[in-house]
Amino acid sequence: MKIDTVEMNEEGQIIIPKDMREDIKEGEKLVIIRKDNEIILKKNIPETALWSEKSLAKTWLNDEEDEIWKDL
Repeated sequence: MKIDTVEMNEEGQIIIPKDMREDIKEGEKLVIIRKDNEIILKKNIPETALWSEKSLAKTWLNDEEDEIWKDL
């Protein structure tokens, strides 16, 4: 696992460090997920998986659901 820091500019853009974008091609789409104070970038997710994730996000991403699963 690699961890690094980036800065966001006034237009909301970040630069992914070179060593973390070795296998990402220019123009390739990435998925960005935000939950509370976490932001996750993912690549190579089938579009059908995104449809499912979007439709279930209301169920998955809520405080009540987090409370139920917190001890597992």
